[in-house]
Amino acid sequence: MASGEKPAIASYRSRMDKAVAALKDEFGSLRTGRASASLLDQVMVEAYGSTVPLNQVGSVSVPEPRSISVSVWDKGVVVSVEKAIRSAGLGLNPVVEGTNLRIPIPPLTEDRRKDLAKIAGKYAEQQKIAVRNVRRDAMDDIKKAEKDSVITEDEQKKLETEVQKITDEHVARIDEALKTKEQEIMQV
Repeated sequence: MASGEKPAIASYRSRMDKAVAALKDEFGSLRTGRASASLLDQVMVEAYGSTVPLNQVGSVSVPEPRSISVSVWDKGVVVSVEKAIRSAGLGLNPVVEGTNLRIPIPPLTEDRRKDLAKIAGKYAEQQKIAVRNVRRDAMDDIKKAEKDSVITEDEQKKLETEVQKITDEHVARIDEALKTKEQEIMQV
């Protein structure tokens, strides 16, 4: 915010919305009992002298509920893709068939489900912190605007109340997303 202008609540709401969207992306990469193409979104492959996302060297599809298929476009990077998937910490073991990799999704053990639920909780906490940081920025901007006589004290209180309401709303959305993801993970 430039000095001398009213704090724009919409920009803070937008930043908080981005935190919730980022959480949903992170949740997509967490493995549940079902196969999902987004499971491999975080996998980075050593190819062509640099590290690139898996989706830049092949296409990912889900032919059946318990397996993922990766069609690698360049035969030369098949081994790199296999190695990247194995070392991604997802507990997956791809089977190479020419330029295709078939990745069976093993059923999750109870311990692994609990670990994944904890990881989901950590992701949610990180995004709650991001939302609270946006709230702090907003409150600082509102106080500065009041100090610079851009807004009145009454407007300051009204804006602070609105920012807190938006913050509570976004934290509740994060909690709801976490609850849904935990239920999905713990479902046998």
